[in-house]
Amino acid sequence: MNLIDTPNIEDPDDFLAEFLAAHRGLTEAQSHALNAQLLLILANHIGDPAVLRAALALARQR
Repeated sequence: MNLIDTPNIEDPDDFLAEFLAAHRGLTEAQSHALNAQLLLILANHIGDPAVLRAALALARQR
């Protein structure tokens, strides 16, 4: 399973700005909860356990 690990977002700077804006004004706990919810939503969207395991392994390496 090869994950796309090169830039693959049309405008990554805009996405990062939106991501940071979503965290603005949150407590640290709320920010962690937002990240967890986003992770679960995206994992559900992907759905493939092999892809999710590969993503976890890649994230641990970085």
